[in-house]
Amino acid sequence: MAYTCATLVVIGSVVMAVLIAEPFQVADRIALVLFGCAIAFVLHLLGRVRVEARDEGLTVVNAVRVHRYSWPEVLDVTLLEGDPWPKLDFSDGRTVGAMGIQGSEKARAARATAELSALIHERGEAGED
Repeated sequence: MAYTCATLVVIGSVVMAVLIAEPFQVADRIALVLFGCAIAFVLHLLGRVRVEARDEGLTVVNAVRVHRYSWPEVLDVTLLEGDPWPKLDFSDGRTVGAMGIQGSEKARAARATAELSALIHERGEAGED
């Protein structure tokens, strides 16, 4: 959805730059297209978020940063009622939000969090006890 909106914003800004009334100069038209591209970039940052579970570990792609963790580093995942996304707890005391699982998608988020929790307990240190 983010990429569809980003495409529409860029196309709309280009069309608007071409069709805009005459008092606007070339620099104004370029600025309009650049503004549309900036909005598309922000939508790209939001559209790329995800949580990937692989054999070697967990990859959490948030809006700006990519975090890679081995399974023993990850202790637990929690999604409380009203949280925007789950939080991952790590063996060194850190907590990182997993934006790729959206808390607003109630049933889907609960299912994804339960699946991730099962993987953490199966492959992480919690599973070694």
